[in-house]
Amino acid sequence: MASLNFTSMSSVSPHPPEFSFNNYKLRYRKRLNAVSFGSNSQESSSPIEAEKPEIELEFIGPKAGSDGSYPVEKTKAISGEKLLRSIMSDKKIELYAAYGKVMNCGGGGSCGTCIVEIIDGKDLLNERTDTELKYLKKKPESWRLACQTIVGNKENCGKVVVQRLPQWKK
Repeated sequence: MASLNFTSMSSVSPHPPEFSFNNYKLRYRKRLNAVSFGSNSQESSSPIEAEKPEIELEFIGPKAGSDGSYPVEKTKAISGEKLLRSIMSDKKIELYAAYGKVMNCGGGGSCGTCIVEIIDGKDLLNERTDTELKYLKKKPESWRLACQTIVGNKENCGKVVVQRLPQWKK
């Protein structure tokens, strides 16, 4: 059932009057013909959400294929919501070498087997944690632990290129 609500404007209020009709807000601006529409919710069961910034991710395989090129897997993630390890796990992207498959700590940051190298997009990730500083102190600055690396900060968007199993390249 439709409902129409009016919010009156008092002489002291600096805000323009608002009217709502079926969860749609109408706000008058200076002229009557300039009415803006906004929605608090949609009449269907799914609410309208503001688009969240996304981070594009490219995961480069550790070994070149028969043609000499490295395999690349691509995905996207909402900025600031997940760890790199979780994204890779959700998308079934291989993270661990043989030893790490058996001996990993499950993302607790106590084994150091989820090492990746950030080729591009380092500025879209969180700073190294104390755990990373401990396990990666003799490794290149571009190496990270996937279980400690947050992708994005809820505001930024861009592209991150990740080399899986960088220790295989050395």
